[in-house]
Amino acid sequence: MFWLYCIGKLIVGAFFWLFTRLQVKGKENVPAKGALLVVSNHLNFNDPPLLGAILGRQVVFMAKEELFRSRFLGYFLRGLGSFPVHRGRLDRNAIRQSEQALAEGRVLVMFPEATRSKNACLQRALPGSALIASRQAVPVLPVGIAGTEKIKRTSWMFRRPRITINIGPPFSLPSSGGKISKDELAEHTELIMRRIAELLPPEYRGVYGEGVRSED
Repeated sequence: MFWLYCIGKLIVGAFFWLFTRLQVKGKENVPAKGALLVVSNHLNFNDPPLLGAILGRQVVFMAKEELFRSRFLGYFLRGLGSFPVHRGRLDRNAIRQSEQALAEGRVLVMFPEATRSKNACLQRALPGSALIASRQAVPVLPVGIAGTEKIKRTSWMFRRPRITINIGPPFSLPSSGGKISKDELAEHTELIMRRIAELLPPEYRGVYGEGVRSED
């Protein structure tokens, strides 16, 4: 439902430009075409639609399965490019849908931490994004989000919080050819998270703060 995606993108974009001080850095790093895996930290439930609005390409997301239990909400989530994932276990169907989207040359957005950070700092990531990137041999685009954790209660709109989306240059993981060891997967996950950490202010880097090159 491309029409629904376009309408949603316009509404979300206008909302954030009106009610926040939104700054987007590095948009020139987004490839104009081809398969792409976008990896980002996760602070607020608004992060997925915000990324969809500013990246400049139509994207698909994983979203927790509970959101699709409502027919009404599930209809719109699918129309906006989401598909369900069961958290807390290996969801082979979600992995298949992810790999199919990339095989079709689409843009897949993943949050390696698999949940929103409660303290705005990076948490230890799960290996799903590294596994998919390695198996599909697609470019990985790191994104650092700062400020969306301030979107809470109704008074936030009057404060117009500063939100920064920092998009880094794409990079590639070594192709696994369908096979990857646990050690390699752990190394690839660490690399992805370090690239995200480099795009964040120091106070957001959490467990990935040590040894990170500062670009501030």
